[in-house]
Amino acid sequence: MTARRPFASFFFARHRSGLALLALAAALSLAGCGRNNGHDESLARPAPPPAPMQAAAGYGGGVAMKESRSRMADTAAEPPAAEAPSAQESPLQRFLAVRQDLNVEVPAEQLADAWGKVRDLCGTLKCELLSSSLLRETPQQPGNAMLEMRVEPADVEKLLGGLAGVANVVSHTTTSEDKTAEVIDVEARIKNRTEFRDSLRVMLRDTVTKRTMADLLSIQRTLSDTQAELDAIATQRKVLAQETSKQHIQIQFTPKRALVSNGDGYSPMRQALRNAGSVLAESVGALITFIAAVLPWLVLVVLPLGWLVRVLWRRRRSKMA
Repeated sequence: MTARRPFASFFFARHRSGLALLALAAALSLAGCGRNNGHDESLARPAPPPAPMQAAAGYGGGVAMKESRSRMADTAAEPPAAEAPSAQESPLQRFLAVRQDLNVEVPAEQLADAWGKVRDLCGTLKCELLSSSLLRETPQQPGNAMLEMRVEPADVEKLLGGLAGVANVVSHTTTSEDKTAEVIDVEARIKNRTEFRDSLRVMLRDTVTKRTMADLLSIQRTLSDTQAELDAIATQRKVLAQETSKQHIQIQFTPKRALVSNGDGYSPMRQALRNAGSVLAESVGALITFIAAVLPWLVLVVLPLGWLVRVLWRRRRSKMA
C-alpha cells in the first residue's frame, strides 16, 4: 500500500498538469479567435461582385464602355434644341412704311365744306395732321384743297369711310416701303452705344484704379460724344417708329367738272360757242396788253423819229427847188 501511493499521487499530478496545459491552450486559442473577429472582420466578409464597368479587361466591360461612348457621340452630334427649326418660333416682325395718295372730286360750291369735315374727322381719330391748304374758287382760277396726315392703321378705314361720304374718290394709290433692316440696325446701334456709355460711367465712378487727370478727361470726352451719338440714333428710331406705326395719307380735293349739259352728249361746237365770250375777252385783253406795251415806245421813239424824217425831207426838197 505504501508502494502504490507514491505512484498514484504521481499519476494524478501528471493528469492535473495535462489538464492545465489543455486549458491554457484553449484559452490562447479563444483569445486569438477574438482578435481575429475584432480586427479582421472586414477581411472575413465576402467581397462584392465587380461592376460591369469596372471589368475593363473583360469582354462584357469593353462592350459596355463602347456602347457608352457611342451614346455620348450620338448626343454630341445631335443639334441643340434651340438651333433646330421649331414650328412655335415667332416670325420676324416687319416694319412697313405705308403711304396712301387719294384724289377726290367735290362740287365747287361744296369744296370748302368737304375739306373742313375731313379735317375735323381727323381730330376725332388717332390722326396727326401734318399740313392742310385751301384755295377757294375765283373767276381766274378753280379752287382746290389738300390734307396731309398720319393715321394709325386701326382708324384708316374710319377716315376713308368719312371721306367717301362727302367726296367722290377718283384715284387711290397705296405704296409701302420695308424698313425692317433699317429698324434692326438702329436698335442694334442703340444697344451697343448704351452698353459702351454704361461702361464709361462705371470707369468714372471707379475709385480703386489710379488714373491721371488726362485719362479722366479723355473718358469724360468719350462719354459726351457717345451720349450725343446715342441721342441722334434715338431720334432716328423715333422717326422710324412714326413712319412704320402710322400710315401717311394725302388727300387732294379738286372741283368737279361736268362734261355733259342738259342730258345731251358732249358737243365741240356747243362748247366753242359757250367759250366764245371768254375767248373774245381774252383776245381783247391781249390787244389791250399789246397797246399798253407799245404806246410808250410810240410816243418816245416813233413820233420824234417821224418828225425828224419829215424835217430832213422838207429841207432836201427846198434845196432841190
